[in-house]
Amino acid sequence: MNIIDELTGSFSRLPGIGKKSAARIVNHLLKADKIYMHNFARQLTELQEKIKPCSVCGAWTENDPCPICSNPVRDRTLICVVEQPQDVQTIEGAGGYTGLYHVLGGVIAPLEGVGPDQLNIASLVSRVQQGGISEIIIATNPTFEGDSTALYLQRLLSEHSEVKVTRLATGIPVGGDLEYADRLTLARSFRGRSTF
Repeated sequence: MNIIDELTGSFSRLPGIGKKSAARIVNHLLKADKIYMHNFARQLTELQEKIKPCSVCGAWTENDPCPICSNPVRDRTLICVVEQPQDVQTIEGAGGYTGLYHVLGGVIAPLEGVGPDQLNIASLVSRVQQGGISEIIIATNPTFEGDSTALYLQRLLSEHSEVKVTRLATGIPVGGDLEYADRLTLARSFRGRSTF
């Protein structure tokens, strides 16, 4: 096995990249200029050295606390709870949300041995107990595990009656077709309907 095969194998282990895509990436890199390659290699080497979870919210950051937690303009009365650090980037990329975040680090999945104690839930409760939070927005994925985690959090946080606990609406996406919507998505769309 040569270096091309080894690198192709390494790239194909990345999510969403199969053998053909990995081979195309390796061939692209073979044609790239040396400065690009040196910068790319340096960035890969420094990735895990420089990027760490924020000590407040758990999002990936180079500076602790992260730029979102340390931004005085953010709405400090809102916390959006997400499963993974990349979910923060997704919501930030969409724009419109100006509150803070809290990363759980996964979802409750008993079949995989993941319970509430393995998630970043205690620090969320601690943040709520410190006061000043008016709403917790649960933005876990609309899967069985995501819904179970959301329900667990809703029950846990309901002990703090001053905090409103909400869930992101789910339903038919913009440009979606009713004909192709599954029954669960359609049911959620009806439950989450709003006036306009």
